[in-house]
Amino acid sequence: MSIEAHGPCLLQEVKMADQSLLSESALGWSIFALVFLVILSFCWVYIRKYQSRQESEVISTITAICALAIALITSALLPVDIFLVSYMKHPNGTYKEWAENNETRGQIEDTVLYAYYSLYSLLLFCVFLWIPFVYFYYEEKDDDNINKCSQVKNALKYTIGFIIVCAALLLIGAFVPLEAPPNQNGTQWEKMQYLFEELGNNHGVPALSFSISSLTLIGMLAVITYTAYGMSVLPLNLIKGTRSVVYERLENTEDIEEVEHQMEKIKAKCEDGRPLSSRDRRNLQEFEDKLQILLGIFFILFALLFVVALFISNLDKALHSAGISSGFMVFGTNLTNPLNELLLTLQPVFPLDYVLITVITMYFVFTSMAGIRNMGIWFFWIRLYKIRPKRTRPQALLFLCMILLLIVLHTSFMIYSLAPQYVMYGSQNYLLQSPMPPGNNTTWTTKTCDADAPQDECTVTKSYLFLHKFWFFSTIYYFGNWVFIGVFLIGLLVSCCKGKKSVIEGEVEADDSDMSEDEYVH
Repeated sequence: MSIEAHGPCLLQEVKMADQSLLSESALGWSIFALVFLVILSFCWVYIRKYQSRQESEVISTITAICALAIALITSALLPVDIFLVSYMKHPNGTYKEWAENNETRGQIEDTVLYAYYSLYSLLLFCVFLWIPFVYFYYEEKDDDNINKCSQVKNALKYTIGFIIVCAALLLIGAFVPLEAPPNQNGTQWEKMQYLFEELGNNHGVPALSFSISSLTLIGMLAVITYTAYGMSVLPLNLIKGTRSVVYERLENTEDIEEVEHQMEKIKAKCEDGRPLSSRDRRNLQEFEDKLQILLGIFFILFALLFVVALFISNLDKALHSAGISSGFMVFGTNLTNPLNELLLTLQPVFPLDYVLITVITMYFVFTSMAGIRNMGIWFFWIRLYKIRPKRTRPQALLFLCMILLLIVLHTSFMIYSLAPQYVMYGSQNYLLQSPMPPGNNTTWTTKTCDADAPQDECTVTKSYLFLHKFWFFSTIYYFGNWVFIGVFLIGLLVSCCKGKKSVIEGEVEADDSDMSEDEYVH
């Protein structure tokens, strides 16, 4: 058959391959766009919930919403990254037609890479410039004898320190050699030239990776402090319930008639203007108590699943890893991790794994908020701020945003700790030639991609490359995971020993005498 006869068929195959590429890529990015909108809405509602009514500031509110949204959007990019590398291959381990070309695969990977570049750069901008400037601006605003120009100058003066730290982290990451120069006997100039060449070849990934990993390290401390405690205190508070708000108001108020008046105002809010009967109130209270208990049981089961998976992952690293110098890298699958297996099972049915990753991330946010609300924001032994709904000052709101941003940033590594195989390769498989006696036909076995797989057979996610560029960060995270498990168990024991949580304790303080009636009855 002539080449001309082959031409239309080949052209049709190329078109079909291009359409498959576009449809599968579009699916991942369309889900990401939808999640983007949901995240913006969530951040707006969540930050507004804690914003002070008396001291609200537009700039601090917008800053907090945008910074938290950028962090959550960055975490939402992980499932898209995993989806794109997974859908390059068939379940039997062979590449799909549109992904057989290295150049095509490189274009897909670069799209994700540039997305990470943009989002991580925005995070650095928020942490080292935007949030500090707005925070110090409002700190200076407390001084009545200062004008706007002086406020800006003083805020910039303090923010310069953060910019210097950011520049130092970028320079260290850019020029710390990940590998020894090939010519050890060369001159210093040749060694420096080698470092600059490596920086150009890596497109600045090590510089950005080192800076983000440094922030993730701070996020690990916040996770150990707030999230581990919040994971234990939140479900147990829901299960135990709270003491009666009416009873506590009577205990803490000398004027009983005033409390009764407030209660009557609440009752009058019924749609028909009539108060609920005692039976209806009792039934409603029982329903709310049951709902809280069920929600508490769900949270405690999820926490136990999380901790068990983290323990198995760390135990696997302790028994089967390549050691400290590799960042406790594990080759192959040795111990069955339930969360890793669940994510690998869900991944081919996209976006089910996206839903689970979203649940894990939001679980981190809510449990972290539970820990922050119970503990407050401290600097060593000094309490700086207390976080309360509708009564959080602008400076405290920015601090809260910074802590949540760092916690969400650390979530990507926590998910890797829980499901390393899923984060590195998704559901990719590869073909391994089985050794056969001479004269027999060659057989191929389909294997799951892991750290022991050939480099040209499995595509590593960009998220993994960003967060695990430097082995010593992975080593610190490994030990941090053990501390996290210990803090969670201690927090669980303390929460079990404590009685019911007070409705008023920690919510009403000496400076709340000017609060509105709605805040009082709420």
